[in-house]
Amino acid sequence: MPHVRIEHAGTAVDQQKVCEAVFDALAAHKAIPHPESLKVRALPCDAYRIGTEPASFAHAHLTLLPGRSDEVKTELARLILTVMRRHLPEVGSLSVDVADLSSSYVKDVL
Repeated sequence: MPHVRIEHAGTAVDQQKVCEAVFDALAAHKAIPHPESLKVRALPCDAYRIGTEPASFAHAHLTLLPGRSDEVKTELARLILTVMRRHLPEVGSLSVDVADLSSSYVKDVL
């Protein structure tokens, strides 16, 4: 844990490079004490419609175990947004949302 899902469409994206950059930025942040638990993935959207030009977007959704303050969540969101802008300079609309996992979240690791 945490998980980052980056949905994107409308322009070519080096998905691995973006995932590595977001991973590295979060792993270096003090609010992520166990970076080995990070999971970052990029998901292209084949079908989409947005109203802005250029008609391209990338949206990151960060989910965390509960307990971090709103200030820390905002800091992490801004960090991800900065990394995305650096690596996705041609994408028209970038956004990040942060949410806590529900109490029903379960996981099994080998």
